[in-house]
Amino acid sequence: MVPTAPNTTGDAVTEQFLDHRRLLFSVVYNMLGSVADTEDVLQEVWLAWSARLRGQDAGPVGNPRGSLVRIAVNQALARRADINRRQETYVGPWLPEPLVAAEDDVVGAAEPGESLSTAVLVVLETLSPLERAVFVLHEVFGFGHPQIADILGRTPAAVRQLASRARRHVHARRPRHRAAPKVHAQVTERFVAAALGGDLRALLEVLAPEVTLWTDGGGKGPAAGLRPVHGRDRVAALLVAVASAPSLGGLDVRHRQAAGGPCAVVFSEDGPLAVVMVDLAPDSHRITGVYSVTNPDKLTGIR
Repeated sequence: MVPTAPNTTGDAVTEQFLDHRRLLFSVVYNMLGSVADTEDVLQEVWLAWSARLRGQDAGPVGNPRGSLVRIAVNQALARRADINRRQETYVGPWLPEPLVAAEDDVVGAAEPGESLSTAVLVVLETLSPLERAVFVLHEVFGFGHPQIADILGRTPAAVRQLASRARRHVHARRPRHRAAPKVHAQVTERFVAAALGGDLRALLEVLAPEVTLWTDGGGKGPAAGLRPVHGRDRVAALLVAVASAPSLGGLDVRHRQAAGGPCAVVFSEDGPLAVVMVDLAPDSHRITGVYSVTNPDKLTGIR
């Protein structure tokens, strides 16, 4: 189990790992989009780091941050292959596991300011594992191409190529825009109130004409369908129909933070039922993307 506090006074090995754990979590989560897999990778990183520094021939590490990131990235790349295999048989759309902050935690588990939005994480799923690793390290965490080359065991020229392809791909599908936090939160609250209240008129006002709804139930949770739903009229009509279901009575909604932005966590009597996040159009208060995660396996960390 990854330690949560130094288990020996003055244990430099443990302290170095814990000093960088938040950074490592953010890097790996942005590469994998899965909290559970990220925790597993950090366990592997800790074991590799501990074994390396406590070995008979172990010497001091000049750059613990770089060494730990190198171990974490390569462990995450190995885990990525397993995630890809699971996605091949996944029922319906696959969305990143929401990293929801507790009500008393304004930062959450990720490195402050370094959490990608759900919309960007969805786009990153279309990159190759190496392209995604390079994009995350360079665009999100500011690692230089020579540093990334050393981490991945590639040449700087190869890394620059990967970075260029990844950046073009992401920017073509996701404009570099993020709504003001206050506006984003207000629109999220308006949308959730309209959706759960079955208010067609309010939904049509807040949804952009080109809006897309993704519902990730994984064959285990409530889902709107096995494919994304496109278009304002279709999305609004579907949400109104869902809101009329008798099973949706007695729900409790809490507004929290996830993936670097606001989200709504919907609770039933049995626990968390869904995490809902929205994406706004550039320079607009209209919603272009709705992401609803209802797979109970992806909601286990929410309290």
